[in-house]
Amino acid sequence: MPKREELEANRFVAPFARRHELWRFTRRSVPRGVAVGLLIGIFALIPGIQIVGAAMMCVPFRGNIPIAAAMTFLSNPGTTPLILAASIFLGNKLGFHADLGTFYRLYEDGAGVRQWGYWLLSDAAPALLIGLFIISVVSAAIGYVVSAFAWRWWVGRKRRTSLDRMQATQDFAE
Repeated sequence: MPKREELEANRFVAPFARRHELWRFTRRSVPRGVAVGLLIGIFALIPGIQIVGAAMMCVPFRGNIPIAAAMTFLSNPGTTPLILAASIFLGNKLGFHADLGTFYRLYEDGAGVRQWGYWLLSDAAPALLIGLFIISVVSAAIGYVVSAFAWRWWVGRKRRTSLDRMQATQDFAE
């Protein structure tokens, strides 16, 4: 992971590197970063676009960029087929039509970009996009809530430990 000073040296990234709130771990920026990372990471599904898109979405939402970039890795080569299958299934349940058999056959045969493009240009694209949108929004909302509660629990635990130590020190001094 590059340091902030290295990012400030890059002319394209320098304006974002100087905004400290995008790099700090606070109770507001971490859940926002988790939500943005999940939203972009699941919906985009293109490795280079995910991190850049998540970082750019963190700017207006004031989310934590490192957390958002890390959350995009939830959609990896192992989980992407499951995410695609679930989104097609969900899109089909909502009334769109995409043939899962064709999807599995293309995946197992190692189809090229042209064959995937033809499949997407059929009536499978609406089912896939609607399913991806719903899954990404729901996972972003769940990620936001879980990370906000986890952050609150972690900070409360640190505070209780600190207060217990202070109390033990005062009891020992008396």
